[in-house]
Amino acid sequence: MQIYNPISPVKTMVKIYPHLAFPVDSGVVEVKNIMYLTKEQESFTIWMKSLVFHSKGCTVFDSKGNLIYRVDNYNSKSCGNEVYFMDLCGKVLFTLRHKKLGLFKSWEGYNSTGTTRFRLRKNFKILPRDSSSSYKVVMGSRIADGDQQSWYKIVNRGSVFAIEDGSGRVIAEVKNKQSDISGMDLGKDVLTMMVEPQVDHSLIMGIVIAYSLTKCKL
Repeated sequence: MQIYNPISPVKTMVKIYPHLAFPVDSGVVEVKNIMYLTKEQESFTIWMKSLVFHSKGCTVFDSKGNLIYRVDNYNSKSCGNEVYFMDLCGKVLFTLRHKKLGLFKSWEGYNSTGTTRFRLRKNFKILPRDSSSSYKVVMGSRIADGDQQSWYKIVNRGSVFAIEDGSGRVIAEVKNKQSDISGMDLGKDVLTMMVEPQVDHSLIMGIVIAYSLTKCKL
């Protein structure tokens, strides 16, 4: 049985959000009231650590410091073949599964009914040496490249990566989080994610988790 560590994770979270002693007031936040669609540009903090002792994963906070998403990977090996992306109360929003067909590898995200929501794979096009690497995200079972609503693209530019829709519009960007006080990076394990208005941030976070899994960061 896994044991929740009540000391070290909380101390680290206080460094990320110094005004909080604990990640969320359980009497205020209810899962049924969480709205996944952004109404305006919103920021999220991704802490690439699990709150569960001896578990890999990550923890996601909204702009007010409330814990809203988490991943607890109990697999002894990093980058296991199946990872669960959950909300605050442990409801699985996406099950992420590693797929391999010959030389082609991908991560697929399934919702609670077992329906495929997206597939993420690396673009294998030959690119100039100085160009940015990219990953393609195909939504559901739609594979038509001409349908701009059926796919997204992750463009990696060093320490920053962006998620673009089929028209090339940036809908989310992830980079190292900086301290509001000193302006210094809080380390490679603490990221900030900006999501544009009218975007499903649970889906975007699921894609970010799948992308992190391709880099063996969970």
